[in-house]
Parts: sequence; C-alpha cells; structure tokens
Amino acid sequence: MRVITFNTQGIEQAAENGFFDWMVQQDADVICLQDLRAKEYQLDDERYHPEGYHSYFFDAWEDGYSGVAIYTREIPKAIMTGLGFELCDQHGRFIQADFEHVSVSSFFIPSGLKSEEAQQEKEAFMAEFLGHLSKTLRKRREFIFCGTTNIAHKTVDLSNWYANQTVSGFLQVERDWMADIFDEMGYVDAFRQINKAERQFSWWPAYNRARKLNEGARLDYQITTANLRKTVKNARIYRDQSFSEHAPIIIDYDIG
Repeated sequence: MRVITFNTQGIEQAAENGFFDWMVQQDADVICLQDLRAKEYQLDDERYHPEGYHSYFFDAWEDGYSGVAIYTREIPKAIMTGLGFELCDQHGRFIQADFEHVSVSSFFIPSGLKSEEAQQEKEAFMAEFLGHLSKTLRKRREFIFCGTTNIAHKTVDLSNWYANQTVSGFLQVERDWMADIFDEMGYVDAFRQINKAERQFSWWPAYNRARKLNEGARLDYQITTANLRKTVKNARIYRDQSFSEHAPIIIDYDIG
C-alpha cells in the first residue's frame, strides 16, 4: 500500500505546477492533501479528478483558506470529516477514509508563526488532536495519520536548529508534544522507521535559495499505530520537482 502526503499550499497552484501530472504516475493507493485553499465546488475541472481515483474533500468555512482532501483508488468503507472542535471543523483540518485493514487520514495543524494568538490557537489544536490520538489507541484497527504538524520533531529535522529554538515550529512545548505521540503513546514516525538519513526535509522557505541549499525542516509526517511499525518498507521525500514550498512524502506499507 503506497501512501503519499503533501501540503499543496493551494491546490490550484500545485496543479499549475504539475502536481496531478506527477501524482497519477506514482501508483499510489491513497494520497492525502492539505492546505487546499479552495472549496470542493471550485475544483470541478477534470484535472482535480484524475481517472482511477475517488476524491473526498473537507472544506474550511472561509474562502481561500485551509481544507484537506483524500484521493483513493479503492472506495472507502466510510469517510469521516472533522474532530468535533471548532479549530478543526470550521477550518477544514481533518478527513479520514476507512478501509478494510486500515484507516488513513489527512490532517493539517495550523502554523503559529504569524502572531502570539496564532501560536495559542496552534497549541489549542495540538491539545485537542492529542486527545483524539489517545482515544484512537482504544480502537481495534490500525491508523495512518498523514499531514502537516508544522513542527520539526528533533534537531536532525531542522537546519540551523540552534537558532530556531524560540521560533514556532521548534518550541520546546511543541517538541514535547511530538515526544508524547511517539514516546509516550507509542505511535510510529513511519518515515524515520525506515529512513535514518540526515537533512531529510519536507519544507523550505521560499527565499535565499533555501530549497537548492536544502535549508529547511521536516514538517510533514505519516504517523501510524504501533502494529504498523514492521509494515513500513520504503520512505522517501520527492524533491525533483517543486509543487509548493512543501514536498510529497511517499511511504510504502506491506498492508493487505
């Protein structure tokens, strides 16, 4: 089972940059998209609905803002949108597809870079999402949570980390939150389960040749339940083309 996660920073712009042309060549079973910045009714062009895939969207209430989607080869048994709290549901930040053996979701945690208020909203979202992850552990099925945390987990996940310790995305409270997920709850960072290389970034700022110099951060993740740890067979970040400031994360699982 091949799963891709990608933060589009605007699905229309990503499409113009060739994302869907690339996507249909990847033989992926599930593709999770974040930060669409467009509503489903605005995406009726055939390029947003490639042959062989079923598409499901969860829009933000506000126009041109947030939104998530899942593209699947197989029709899911069920689609769930939202998590029951305003910061998620009004902003279109979570959608889940249930299949026979696993549930796959697309999530998008807000950035806290703009202001202190934005950081407070981010931390409020983090607390609610952590509660959802805790409840998920009681369910008798496996899960893959795909999306943007807007947090670099460890120093290896951020260039120039020492100078960024007081910047949203690498604050101690955020790193502790990631540690709660992976260390305390036992979830798996699927990418790091198989790929231990340094400077594996999924986002680069759009200035100072950051992408070319590979000065960025790993802000995008596939987080799985513990039983899927040994099913991770391959993990990579696609950098050959630029569809947004983020790059697609491609992970192969040995799931029937």
